[in-house]
Amino acid sequence: MKNFEFKNPTKILFGKGQIENIKNEIPNDAKVLMLYGGGSIKKNGIYEQVSTALSNHEVVEFGGIPANPEYSVLMEALKVIKEQKTTFMLAVGGGSVIDGTKFLSSAALYDGKEPWDILSKNIPTLKGMPFGTVLTLPATGSEMNSGAVITRADTKEKLAMGGAGLFPVFSVLDPEVIQSIPHRQLVNGITDAFTHVLEQYLTYPAGAKLQDRISESILQTLIEVAPKVLEDPTDYSAASNFMWSCTMALNGLIQKGVPTDWAVHAMGHELTALFGIDHARTLAVIAPSHYEYNFETKKEKLAQYAERVWNITEGSTESKAKAAIKRTEAFFNEMGIATKLSQYTNDYEGTAEEISKRFKARGWEGLGEHQNLKPEDAEQIVKMAY
Repeated sequence: MKNFEFKNPTKILFGKGQIENIKNEIPNDAKVLMLYGGGSIKKNGIYEQVSTALSNHEVVEFGGIPANPEYSVLMEALKVIKEQKTTFMLAVGGGSVIDGTKFLSSAALYDGKEPWDILSKNIPTLKGMPFGTVLTLPATGSEMNSGAVITRADTKEKLAMGGAGLFPVFSVLDPEVIQSIPHRQLVNGITDAFTHVLEQYLTYPAGAKLQDRISESILQTLIEVAPKVLEDPTDYSAASNFMWSCTMALNGLIQKGVPTDWAVHAMGHELTALFGIDHARTLAVIAPSHYEYNFETKKEKLAQYAERVWNITEGSTESKAKAAIKRTEAFFNEMGIATKLSQYTNDYEGTAEEISKRFKARGWEGLGEHQNLKPEDAEQIVKMAY
């Protein structure tokens, strides 16, 4: 196991009725900027619950943060922060709203001229404006980590940011919120969380037995509850396990002491930026090809994954590893997720070359757990995913 440091300061308020308790987590004298997305929270009762909880606070609202948090929209929100002199933010939404809030947390205290530099120059945020979250869509784990991904439409870019200053102060996780989530978004959430675990798990053996077992348990739980959640989102037990699995998949715990990959995300982000494909679905497109292309370096963990998660115990290491890739793709397909780029767009020719070009321009010459995947490798992986 590798050396590591681990600190996660986010307080979790989990369960029914926890939204009302946010009033105890925000300073009494705070001027709160409440951020949300397209307005679904005003139809499912969450907005009313949050407003009631904040009735003793001065509140400014900013709605309309899109599914891939768009830089130009966030810059409008930043103007509100500056003009209204807000001191605390509350993200009420899924990963996109929370990620957008993290960008604003950083940008609000950034003393540079162009906030996009935080992303393009990979500037870590060590101190940001404090914020909390009310999670409305389990998927990204952003409610309990310090990372974010922001999209910029005018340049067709989607870049990551992070830093120790971007952990939420608190996050409310009420499993009842999934009752109003559209089926497509539930599928996306399951796929997103599942792939987050794979990025931290399907690398090479590092002697981190507990991290492996926790990762495997999250994957097994998602496989077990996925049909229940999709059939009946009002099943509180299934919803609870689904929501907590999504959070645990990316709160930093299972990546400590082990090598991590994230090349699937790097390529998937480009597909979202270029075509607007749902983030989770781009991961499902890239993952099978990525594991096939890097089969020799990943086959030991793939075989372990086959045995412990999918109960594939017969055959050689190679045969089990190959079966695991096929079973993973089948799992995505069974939930209705297409796993080839050509199933999303007819305009895919040249995509692999464009992604390779972008990686070269950014100096991304070493992706993956071994830091040896070149832009040319990414080009081949994307072509395999056509």
